[in-house]
Amino acid sequence: MAKLACLFPGQGSQSVGMGLDLYNNFAEAKSTYETIDGIAGRALSTLSFNGPEEELKRTINTQPTILATSLAAWACYQKLDGPTPDFVAGHSLGEITALVAASALSLEDAVKLVDKRSSLMESCPKGAMTAVLGVAASALEALCLEASSDSKSECVVVANFNTKDQLVISGNPEAVARAGALVKERSGKAIPLPVGGAFHSPLMSSAAREFAQALAACKFNDATCSVVQNYDAQESRHADVMKEKLSKQMESPVRWTATIELLAAHGVETIVEIGPGKVLAGLVKKIDRSIKILNVSDSESLHATIAALKAVTV
Repeated sequence: MAKLACLFPGQGSQSVGMGLDLYNNFAEAKSTYETIDGIAGRALSTLSFNGPEEELKRTINTQPTILATSLAAWACYQKLDGPTPDFVAGHSLGEITALVAASALSLEDAVKLVDKRSSLMESCPKGAMTAVLGVAASALEALCLEASSDSKSECVVVANFNTKDQLVISGNPEAVARAGALVKERSGKAIPLPVGGAFHSPLMSSAAREFAQALAACKFNDATCSVVQNYDAQESRHADVMKEKLSKQMESPVRWTATIELLAAHGVETIVEIGPGKVLAGLVKKIDRSIKILNVSDSESLHATIAALKAVTV
């Protein structure tokens, strides 16, 4: 039987005005934003709706506003009786949203965790990230080893396996620059990203340990559906397993290609991206074009998605 997965976006999907249409048209979205504003102790809704863009781009603001917008969209999807997914997953930050959708984590704990996570990532040691096109994953991993120093004081690793042709490297700025130069020498493309941290690399190990302490104070429940986590691109439902994998996420690669391949292997034929933007939909299309992709980011897309899902199940 065909199965359904819901995906939740991470950093990079933000835009000024996100969530406003849902807020204006659904009491559930308004309530979600108001609840999250109260927990966070600041007006994340105002920042989502009005910006300014420069403030919204800051990691400490981007992550909680995307969480809020995604959870507001999820509340609206549920209000209109959107089908319960067989699987959920999220890209980096989005994994925390996915855990809430699977009833593994409370909304309050999710907001507190993302507040801590975004603060740690904004204040992490200086690092760099570069998008790489036209180099196979195995070749890029070898190239990163070549660009890293023997002493390990300067390292660069593959941080995001977004698609087979779209990868991201992360690490010490000098090592990332060396790796970028090697990519170009070997006919690939290296595009530096506008971030100041080495996210999803060993340089995040100190932040990951501090985040793990915050995680320890949160209660996890067994999930109501399978959660495919970034750490190993394997499905989980047990509370302790999900918490352990999440604790390792900040310093480990995002295995997105393997995540989508696992969903397809388990019979997922339809995916709904829930939250701002369509970044994940674009990645899914590049990984497996046979999967039908829908999205929920505003009232129009919500109604269209619900209609399409009902047509499939009739």
